[in-house]
Amino acid sequence: MSLRKFLDFRDGRDTPKPFLDHLEDLRKMVIRMTVALGIAMTLGFVFRSELAAFIQAPLIAVDPSRADNLQSLGVADSMTISFKLAFYAGLILSFPVLLYFLAEFVLPALTGRERQVILAAAAVGFGLFLSGVIFAFFVVLPATLQFFFEDAQAMQWRPTWTVGEYYSFTTQFVLAFGLAFELPVVVLALVKMGLLGYGQMKATRPYAIVVIFFLAALITPTTDIITLLLMGAPMVLLYEACIWIARWMNRNEIANEDERRPMSRLRGEGGGDDEEA
Repeated sequence: MSLRKFLDFRDGRDTPKPFLDHLEDLRKMVIRMTVALGIAMTLGFVFRSELAAFIQAPLIAVDPSRADNLQSLGVADSMTISFKLAFYAGLILSFPVLLYFLAEFVLPALTGRERQVILAAAAVGFGLFLSGVIFAFFVVLPATLQFFFEDAQAMQWRPTWTVGEYYSFTTQFVLAFGLAFELPVVVLALVKMGLLGYGQMKATRPYAIVVIFFLAALITPTTDIITLLLMGAPMVLLYEACIWIARWMNRNEIANEDERRPMSRLRGEGGGDDEEA
C-alpha cells in the first residue's frame, strides 16, 4: 500500500486532511504508545525479582541445581537484564492498549459502533496473544529446555547457561508464540476488508500450511523439529478455524445483501410512482 493510498484510506468518510495533520496524528499515537509502554515497563521493573523468579521456574523444574547457579558474566547484568525483562513484560501488559492506539491511528473515521468493534477486536487479539504466551511458557518451553538439556548431556557436555542467554532465549521464545497466535486477527481483518474470502482460503489451504510452517521456522529461536511442530500445529488449527469463520462471515454478508435487494426494489418502484404522479 502506497503512502497516498494509506492516507486516503485513513481519511475515510471525512474531508481529506493535510499531510501535516497526518504527521500530527502519528506523533500523538507514538506519544500515547510510549507512555502506555513506559507505565507497564515501570511495573515490570518494580517487580523484577518476582518476574525473574517466575521466568526461571521452567529451568529449575528441568534442573533443580539451577536455582542459584545461573552464571552472570557481565558486571551490569543485574540492571541490563532487568530492563530487558521490564520491556518484554511491559509489552505483554500494554499489548491491548497499543493495539487500540494503532487502530485509532489507522482507522480514525469510525462511528461509535465501529469503535466498539475495534475494542472487541483488540480484546480478542490480546486474548490470543496471551494464550500463545501461556501455551509457550507452560507447555512448550519446559519440553524444549528438557530436550536441549538432555541433548547436551548426551554429547558428554555440561549444559552451563548464562543469565543473559537464558532470559533472552525465554523471552524471545514466548513472544514468538504470542505473535504467532495473532494469525486469526490478521486473517479475519483481511476477510473483513474483502482481500480474502472463504473460497480463496479453502483453495489455498495446502499452500497456507507450508507458509505457516515456514514462518514458524523463522520466528522460532530454536532449530529443532519438536518446537517447530509445537508452534506450527496450533497455527494450522487457528487458520482452519479462520476458514470456517470466514465462511460464516461471507454467508452473513450474502444474507444481508439479499435482504437489502427487495427494499431497494420497493424504493425504486415507489420512486417511479411518484414521478408518474
